Amino acid sequence: MTLPQCAAGVLFSMAALIFAACPAAADDYPSRTVKIIVPFGAGGPTDVYTRAIAEELRKSLHQTFIMENRPGAGTTIGTDAVAKSPPDGYTLLMISGTQTVNETLYGKKPYQLMRDLVPIAPLIDTDLVLVVHPSVPAKNLAELLALAKAKPGTINYGSSGPGSNYHMAGELLKNITGADIVHVPYKGSTGARNDILSGQIQMLFDSVPTMAPMIKAGLVRPLGTSGKTRSPILPDVPTLDEAGAKGFQATLWTGFMAPAATPKEIVAKLHAAITKAVSQPAIKKQWEEQGANPMTMTQAEYAAFMQAQVDKWAGIIKANHIPPIN
Repeated sequence: MTLPQCAAGVLFSMAALIFAACPAAADDYPSRTVKIIVPFGAGGPTDVYTRAIAEELRKSLHQTFIMENRPGAGTTIGTDAVAKSPPDGYTLLMISGTQTVNETLYGKKPYQLMRDLVPIAPLIDTDLVLVVHPSVPAKNLAELLALAKAKPGTINYGSSGPGSNYHMAGELLKNITGADIVHVPYKGSTGARNDILSGQIQMLFDSVPTMAPMIKAGLVRPLGTSGKTRSPILPDVPTLDEAGAKGFQATLWTGFMAPAATPKEIVAKLHAAITKAVSQPAIKKQWEEQGANPMTMTQAEYAAFMQAQVDKWAGIIKANHIPPIN
């Protein structure tokens, strides 16, 4: 064999090996532990449901899925870490509405959400509920809005921080109703919950599963929920749209993303596994009883949903003149 023939043979063999290895990489995935970065503190609704789905993925994909809470800078630290991770499917991101808000709110992020990460699959969607401390003389939304009009700037609402679901729900209420209420940001949701119970703040948006026991104990008064229909957990509480804030909708939703260049076959495999897990009747029943609705979408539908969320909150931030965080 001549030298050129030998060289050509080697190159052909190498190409054949690479070609053969490509589909095997997706077929064999995952072959080691997968890490899920959760850019929030431990213990919240996002954390709870992520742990549950991580266990389901372990069962179906026969590999360990571990969670790493990496909060900070309104989720941008953990999100940036995943955006810069190797695109091999072994570092995933827990995403929520907060990151779609941050596309506009944070002016100097080191990443772009829909450019540097790829949507995999949604997980859950849960309604928020607007509650007030019992000392607030408002039995319904109309009375609260009248109070805010009579005493502008005197009603404070807490949140887990700028850009959080709870903050933006308050901003949406301001946008729709013109209510003059004041945002009080906390470093996490625990502080805001403690202060609504003690009366340090007058109102709060929080997730239905978290706040329902406090409502039933009479510790806070519910004025409305944030979904399109009434929550089965709080069937006697009207939606905010019913109560007078026409068109109001702001739910707490979560899902998964991966670095943008992650192989399509791996993304598709994860999408199928997550969708199958949240579609299980036992899981659906358990989560719905807790007030969380399992979400299922195609990858294209999920990407479109996320982009619509980015656009929606960009409009609210602009309309309410919320200054960017740099």
